[in-house]
Amino acid sequence: MSRVAVIGAGVMGNGIAHVFAQYGWDTALIDVSRDALDKALKTIETNLERQVKKGVGSGEWAVQTLGRIRTSTSLDGAAKAELFVEAATERPEVKFDLFRELDRAAPAGAILATNTSSIPITSIAAQTQRPAQAIGMHFMNPAPLMQLVEVIRGLDTSDATTQRVVAVAKALGKTPVEVHDSPGFVSNRVLLPMINEAIFCVLEGVATPEAIDTVMKLGMNHPLGPLALADLIGLDVCLAILEVLHRDLGDDKYRPCPLLRTMVAAGRLGRKTGRGFYVYGA
Repeated sequence: MSRVAVIGAGVMGNGIAHVFAQYGWDTALIDVSRDALDKALKTIETNLERQVKKGVGSGEWAVQTLGRIRTSTSLDGAAKAELFVEAATERPEVKFDLFRELDRAAPAGAILATNTSSIPITSIAAQTQRPAQAIGMHFMNPAPLMQLVEVIRGLDTSDATTQRVVAVAKALGKTPVEVHDSPGFVSNRVLLPMINEAIFCVLEGVATPEAIDTVMKLGMNHPLGPLALADLIGLDVCLAILEVLHRDLGDDKYRPCPLLRTMVAAGRLGRKTGRGFYVYGA
């Protein structure tokens, strides 16, 4: 395979497109918003410049990588793709609608992968007429830097589809880890309760965000504290994942902290809005 379509030009989508283009794939980046696509290209260009400064590649390499990315506001721009990677909003109804549309538009042999953080793959695959070719391909943020890719097969995902996606992840310089289909998979089923508990500590006045993050960095050797990480992920995304865990697993240990709901309602979503548990930018 050498042609991919990435659906969604947000934080994860532009990072995933960057990775594929970096490794020589003809990459279509698709979003309903032209502004989002323009912003994504600027972000990829900036990140490529950082890689050049770090000695990852030359200026010519960066230009060639960016040149492999085509943008479109229509799935028509990905008519020849062999692999589709969906990275849209973490809401079931959005992904279900999108997968029904992808199933109609994608070539018969194409694999439909989702970068969902928490929604069971089987329920997404069931929206298509090709569940054997639907799979989870969960990149970590930021995708160009993080090595892990969770590979999640749904109930009907074929061995051939799984093997192809594992091979693709390895070809992208990533380490694929196969996990079973369950809400949150491994990464977010373990991570989000920790983030949620850190938010409860803020709500209850146990410590400041800075103190909580310092405890986890110096005491547990985490490179980034849970609240700073929540800001990086996006507090709206954290809330969406916790809601899936709480609903689908039925355990109150996944109940989102009220402070998290309040911050999302106020538009304090973290780095992408300039304010979350910390303030960013000017």
